[in-house]
Amino acid sequence: MSPDDSQPGDHFEQRNSCNERRGNPGTLGPIMARSLEIRSHWLGLSIPSDGFVSRTNIRNVHHQPTVIVAQENSESDSSYGGRRTYPLPCIQDSKRVVLVRHGQSTWNEAGRIQGSSDFSRLTSKGENQAEISRQMLQSDSFDVCIHSPLSRAKRTAEVIWGAARNPNSLISIDDLREIDLYAFQGLYKVKGKELFGEVYTKWKKDPVNFLVDGHYPVRELWERASGCWGRILGQDGSSILVVAHNAVNQALVATAIGFGPTYFRHLLQSNCGVSVLDFTPGDAKNSPPHVCLQRLNQTPASPLSDGGKSRTRIVLVCHGATGTSQRDRFASSPSEPLSPLGTLQSTMIGEHLLDNSHVHSIVCGPELRTSKTAELIAQGFEGSEDFEISSLEELRDFEWGEWRGRSKADVALASTSNSSMRWQDELRLSNVRRAESFKSFWSRTAQGWDTLRRRLDGIQAQNGSNGCVVVVGHNMVNEAMLCHCLNLDESYFGCFRFDSGSISVIDFPDGASGKGVVRCLNYTSHLDRWAVPVTRRETRNLTAASSF
Repeated sequence: MSPDDSQPGDHFEQRNSCNERRGNPGTLGPIMARSLEIRSHWLGLSIPSDGFVSRTNIRNVHHQPTVIVAQENSESDSSYGGRRTYPLPCIQDSKRVVLVRHGQSTWNEAGRIQGSSDFSRLTSKGENQAEISRQMLQSDSFDVCIHSPLSRAKRTAEVIWGAARNPNSLISIDDLREIDLYAFQGLYKVKGKELFGEVYTKWKKDPVNFLVDGHYPVRELWERASGCWGRILGQDGSSILVVAHNAVNQALVATAIGFGPTYFRHLLQSNCGVSVLDFTPGDAKNSPPHVCLQRLNQTPASPLSDGGKSRTRIVLVCHGATGTSQRDRFASSPSEPLSPLGTLQSTMIGEHLLDNSHVHSIVCGPELRTSKTAELIAQGFEGSEDFEISSLEELRDFEWGEWRGRSKADVALASTSNSSMRWQDELRLSNVRRAESFKSFWSRTAQGWDTLRRRLDGIQAQNGSNGCVVVVGHNMVNEAMLCHCLNLDESYFGCFRFDSGSISVIDFPDGASGKGVVRCLNYTSHLDRWAVPVTRRETRNLTAASSF
């Protein structure tokens, strides 16, 4: 192919060329030259008059030559252009992986698209965010810290790791770099539409089919991130810290759980946000591990803080603790009251919501423990002109049958089926006598979710772009709500954890009828000294994803 036949960005991706890896100059065709002219303008670089350019001036990061270029006819292909995602490796022992996004960078602050470029550095705010994360994680005994090679992530990792830990346990993995965005790297976001028109709109509205410089960046990222799990889970030790970037952390969470690239931007990752994944050995030899997302995007600031922006959102609140939940037992009866701790938790939830969000409606399940939690939360909002509180039958707890009031440990010992089967799978297979059928539970909670969406839509219609519905439910019901929001089937039940008194936030940037974006999952910092530590290790089986 002659230089004039090249496509914009080819000078970034011919990675099998020795000249490319060394950064030797090459000849640019007219299309490539125009693309380079735009990029050089963003980056403040000059273009030599002879048409030659050192490619390393544009992209200061080392890559392994492993990316497979997507085919242009693959936009509707369910295999995403021939790309693949790698399965999770088998593990022998349980492992916990804590993901952290880097602190605010200079290009975050300036509103520039970074991609896998390495020009930006942490701002003073970013340094402070990293220090807060260090304090939050200092009590955890990580065995190793794996980080992206890019400066903003490497520096964040160094701050969090601190001087007290072994510096030899810091490991850089190139594939943890941020998403490769080719011509978009360095672009000021406010100039995106002006310079790239419909291509930029595609990036914003349909990123999985976004094509730039002959590449589908999101599809490439999913393949690359899925391949990282072999390196991460292959590390010695049971507690692993990973410090990387927004998009790649999204892809790591998604590929661990089993989400495709269409879930890009559905699992928010804020600067220095912490996400926690637990992996436990599979049920059979050579089977992939079970995965539970314990936390998503735990940030130093409240997930309800919106900087004055209008938000359309649903806040999932798990009712306060009860006597049975504190003893790790299934609910005993609909009339079980809150424990003193549960009453305190509910009051603190209300105070946190009052300080950080304008709530239009509270909806709860019919049981005493959910209605009492809702009542305590509502105390600060009563008297507001547009506030309402109501009960929804579809939000009632699962009927546990013979498991009612029993401990999860006793249930596991008494199991008549596969001894390695998770209790969540027992429920899905309807193996519990006198219990509600799981199919019925899933169907009614889906109806409940539709009702909540319609209510939010009505509130939004009355308040413009602003609307907030707080849903006070049970751990299992809230997990079902999240699955319905993300269009997941019941096979994903058990992949998400909800602790008593926790807050989970789902935003709807395109309105209540649009797709939900999970801003955070299982946030408990508002409970102060009663909060669940971000990196808490369970003494019981980590696959018990909900504490009822």
